[in-house]
Amino acid sequence: MSAAGSGGAVDPKNVPFKGLITVSIMLATIMQVLDTTIANVALPNMQGSLQASQDQINWVLTSYIVAAAIMTPVTGWLSDRFGLRQVFIVSAAGFVATSMACGVSTSLEEMIFFRLLQGLCGAALVPLSQTVLLTINTKEQHGSAMAIWGAGIMVGPIIGPTLGGWLTETFNWRYVFFVNLPIGALALAGMIFFLPNTPKRQRGFDFFGFAMLSLFIGALQLFLDRGEQVDWFSSAEIWIELGLAITGIWVFTLHITGREQAFIDPKIFTDRNLVIALMMIFVVGMILLAGLALLPPMLQNILNYPVVTTGIVLAPRGVGTMISMLVVGRLVGKVDTRILIFTGLCLTAISLWQMSGFSITMDDTPIIVSGVVQGLGLGLVFVPLSTLAFATLEPRFRADAAALFSLMRNIGSSVGISIVSVELARNMVISKADLVSHVTPFDANFANVASSLPLDQTTMMAVLNQSASAQAAMVAYVDDFKLMMIITLCAIPLLALMSPPKKQAAAGGGDSHAAVME
Repeated sequence: MSAAGSGGAVDPKNVPFKGLITVSIMLATIMQVLDTTIANVALPNMQGSLQASQDQINWVLTSYIVAAAIMTPVTGWLSDRFGLRQVFIVSAAGFVATSMACGVSTSLEEMIFFRLLQGLCGAALVPLSQTVLLTINTKEQHGSAMAIWGAGIMVGPIIGPTLGGWLTETFNWRYVFFVNLPIGALALAGMIFFLPNTPKRQRGFDFFGFAMLSLFIGALQLFLDRGEQVDWFSSAEIWIELGLAITGIWVFTLHITGREQAFIDPKIFTDRNLVIALMMIFVVGMILLAGLALLPPMLQNILNYPVVTTGIVLAPRGVGTMISMLVVGRLVGKVDTRILIFTGLCLTAISLWQMSGFSITMDDTPIIVSGVVQGLGLGLVFVPLSTLAFATLEPRFRADAAALFSLMRNIGSSVGISIVSVELARNMVISKADLVSHVTPFDANFANVASSLPLDQTTMMAVLNQSASAQAAMVAYVDDFKLMMIITLCAIPLLALMSPPKKQAAAGGGDSHAAVME
């Protein structure tokens, strides 16, 4: 097997134990993806145990996200230089070890340090799992392989909060990290015994390019994660982070365009389908995790759902995704990939339109129905997009492209969460101000309600204030869902820039790289 597909060193038809390899690498992938969301619900318990303030405990999430984002782009170079098998095993082992260290941490400083190491170790797991599946499967099997990979990527964040809540309530917050031990042990055993050795490719390391890209990613992630906590542009920290991010990406772009041994070969961006796929996976990342960031607090704070009930109500979303991916894996190669993606984006937009009709008096039916529709839609987008992104790409670029694919999804998630969080807070204030402006003793409707209830005026005002706060919050959530629907619809025109499968083959003079789409 070739780490970066260098020269087709392995015949996918002759790879032994393909099923066991797939199971082991997907366990590692699910383990890493779970950790992006599983710790969120444990933060309040963790905060008390580690004696941290609200601002300090957020670094438990930020340190992991920033470290993982910075290390993701270097995955391609590491797999070329040291071999995909070796990097995969070391990354998985490091992730398990740092997870256990997080679980036994006794101070905030220890927790942040080990979370940072956990992010560094886990960054390679997702892109390498995608590279392995693309390499051990024939091009005709790429659709099914990406369906399996996509299921782990998309279902992980959905079940993460539910599993984290159950572990925290049943045991304690430390078990959100300890749960990685059995999963990681199985994944490591499978990789050690069945993942073949991979050829290494001599490739110089562009330290300056890596430093500039890391500066951009790190500063951007801090900008997005810290913005809401420090009141955005009223803080000097945010201006500094924005300036560093702009400087980093500007210098990096200039650097790689004039260098032969660049950190990321500029030739990778000559593949139009990959470039468009990177743009679209950015949007998918925004919708997937932004939605997951909004729904649990909405259900728990406004509709008063317990943590376990919240998980049960959101579970059908994952079921919809699984069904969609099982079906689409068989359709890729038989139906125009762009039609599948278009259908998926339309279903996603419909689900967000349904969510824009949520109210504080609804039962759980609208949540379940919209969740299933959205799960079906995102599944129809993710798998064909993952397949199409690599369909015409040279095999030697696979590891770098997989790293960029994961990076854009993660950045999209961070951007999406930041946007909806800002809009949510802003719209809550505006909506409540509008609602309470009508609640005065001189308002006829208020007078009628007040006279019908055996409460004094002070108590009545407190009750109405609480009700207005709930109504304003729901209006703000609905506005966020509408915004996400508009973003989804804006992504549809990008499909026109993608080459249809048959043209890809023709343009390449029968290039076998397009065979997956035939």
